[in-house]
Amino acid sequence: MRFSVLGSGSRGNCVYIESGGTAILIDGGFSGKEVVGRLKGIDREAADLDAICLTHDHNDHIAGVGVLSRRCSLPVHANPGTFAGGDATLKKLWRRQEFDTGDEFAVNDLVIRSFRISHDTADPVGYVVSNGRTTIGYCTDTGRTSHLMRQRLSTCNAIILEFNHNLQLLKNGPYPPALQQRVRSSQGHLANEDAAAFLQTILHDHLQQVVLAHLSEMNNTPQLAIAAAASVCTDDQRPQLLLATQGGATRLIDLV
Repeated sequence: MRFSVLGSGSRGNCVYIESGGTAILIDGGFSGKEVVGRLKGIDREAADLDAICLTHDHNDHIAGVGVLSRRCSLPVHANPGTFAGGDATLKKLWRRQEFDTGDEFAVNDLVIRSFRISHDTADPVGYVVSNGRTTIGYCTDTGRTSHLMRQRLSTCNAIILEFNHNLQLLKNGPYPPALQQRVRSSQGHLANEDAAAFLQTILHDHLQQVVLAHLSEMNNTPQLAIAAAASVCTDDQRPQLLLATQGGATRLIDLV
């Protein structure tokens, strides 16, 4: 299995995953043209995609989904709350594939299971994507962690996990109090410290890669996020740490 985080942050989120002859996107929060360009940057084509899976209906996760679905004849998988909340942005899709949160569904060679997270939108989800040999977990845009999240992510070979903000930078930064409270709330975003503490509980010998995602450009730095994640890794359990950025795609990562 291979994957790339095409971009992550408050101005757009999109992840590419492939296995065998199957390729999907998780979210499509950039313009359709931008997603196509970022795919080309990792030597992949939008025409070869098989589906798009949505985590929730905020614009930075669905902005280009409608265009991509219509132009590339792509089914879009989401729960009813996400379809309802995103309807004005998504508009007419080539095909809507509804699932209930917690369901498992297949896209050709990939089996995808959703799980509930905590964010200020109708019914947000994370995903575990498997090809039967390796698994990738995706969990961003959540204000808290849970036993369910730990259960779903604890056996993944790669995890894309939110490290959104540093608490001191948020407190002393330009955000007004109401926005700070939203970010820090149980339906907001994970602080570095909380994400690292959660990561420590799901480390295991077969976890190869952790991608730190959805970093705030105002309230975090790459150095602080990496330091927080590295602080909970031991010599025995030290997956490779990689930062996802807003400005470009990560390299195409191979899982073995």
